[in-house]
Amino acid sequence: MRDAPPELARSALDAAPDAMIIVDGSGTIRYANRQLSALFGYPHDEFIGQSVEMLMPARFRSRHRGHVKHYLDNVRFRAMGAGLELYGERRDGSEFPLEISLSPIEDVGRTLVAAAIRDVTDRKHVEAELIVARDAADAMRELAERANAGKSRFLATASHDLRQPLQALAMLNGTLRRTVTDARATEALSQQEQAISAMSKLLNTLLDISKLESGAIHPEPTNFVVSALFAELRSEFASIASNKGIALEVDTCEDAVHSDPSLVEQILRNLISNAIKYTRNGVVRLRCLHEAPLVRIEVLDTGIGIPSDQMSHIYDAFYQIGVAANSTRDGYGLGLSIVQRLVKLLNLKLDVRSEVGKGSAFSLLLPGSDASVAAAPFKFGANTFLPLKKINARVLLVEDNAAVLRATRSLLEMVGYDVTPAVSLGEALRHVHDGLHIDIVVTDFHLNHGETGTQVIAALRAEFGESLRAVLTTGDTSTAIKQLPRDAHLRVLSKPINPDELLASLRELLTP
Repeated sequence: MRDAPPELARSALDAAPDAMIIVDGSGTIRYANRQLSALFGYPHDEFIGQSVEMLMPARFRSRHRGHVKHYLDNVRFRAMGAGLELYGERRDGSEFPLEISLSPIEDVGRTLVAAAIRDVTDRKHVEAELIVARDAADAMRELAERANAGKSRFLATASHDLRQPLQALAMLNGTLRRTVTDARATEALSQQEQAISAMSKLLNTLLDISKLESGAIHPEPTNFVVSALFAELRSEFASIASNKGIALEVDTCEDAVHSDPSLVEQILRNLISNAIKYTRNGVVRLRCLHEAPLVRIEVLDTGIGIPSDQMSHIYDAFYQIGVAANSTRDGYGLGLSIVQRLVKLLNLKLDVRSEVGKGSAFSLLLPGSDASVAAAPFKFGANTFLPLKKINARVLLVEDNAAVLRATRSLLEMVGYDVTPAVSLGEALRHVHDGLHIDIVVTDFHLNHGETGTQVIAALRAEFGESLRAVLTTGDTSTAIKQLPRDAHLRVLSKPINPDELLASLRELLTP
């Protein structure tokens, strides 16, 4: 057979992993290897002398003739996979996707073309599955983003709306504590204050958990000195520890660290609160150790300790050491769960060591900072009571919640302020345009119809000057509040606000 390749070439083509054919310039098959028969289902002899178009669906045949002419005018090697999406047709009429590579062969007086044919059905299936998976992943990502956005909106609303009734209760309690003199009534009000404080802490804790789970909290790392943080924690917990009969020791620490100061403070606040709760007598100690380039902050106690078989559960939500689920609980077992989430969020390390009956030590490792930073000014804690004298000043109180407005107005008037109430920016401006002079404005951040307290302050400062004193109150704890511009004449207080804290802020702003 004149057109047949030599035996060595024939053996090489039969050994090739792909189906192989050799066609002439008219598209007639001159040779086919064994893999071609296996792929298309024809006996070998049925290929020879037939048009290559027998191997393709009818819809491709007219276009194929044009491709053949174009190729013969520009004969070259064409790699596997180049060109159009191609399909083959088996003897039984079934179709499958394929790829073809072409290689010209010079023969005496004519051009032959060797074609390697590869079935890519499996690869196409994989590609299709990857596309489906990618589309599904994109859809899931979009759903997750929508869900997180929805969670953020819900948390912002819940944070504000749930704090409002607590705010009203706190203001009313503050007013009554300054009015009632009967010993039994005073004791009842003291217990009410403790209940309001407990409700506030639980609400804050649950919202913190939700915000951490939804990704609504974003760290804002900066350089800060530990001493300022220690001072605030000492002020907050000294009386709590003393009332329980234990000592709170806070060491001096002049180290500077780099992290989010408010989130680090929250971690340490939860650790100290936990230490005091589980210490019946002895001491709770807050100290720092310089271990360049790190700073180790430790909370140590002489409390009940943690059994080794319970150590793996201490970060579980609602878990409390040695407390049955249906028994009276001191706290809610959420402090260490929040601590673990915050430590992970800040990419820090927290170690714990404990011995039953002797106490525990929690160690937080923070990156040290060589930057020169000034100590943050001390903030009055929410539970710090300041004896206040009556003061004569005009307060414009802007609050759209009627209960909070009445309760806050009652408190402020109790201590001597002249209070003008308003429920919106428009009403506040009408008072001013009617000739009202004000010394300070107290406004909620979220008002009705999309108005904000920052808009109120800006509008009033346009009337009275940038030095107008202002207190912005808010139940929103999102990062948007942290990013609000601050100045020396503005205080931002988070609801529910302790009455003493509000009055202290007003007096501080109004004191020359």
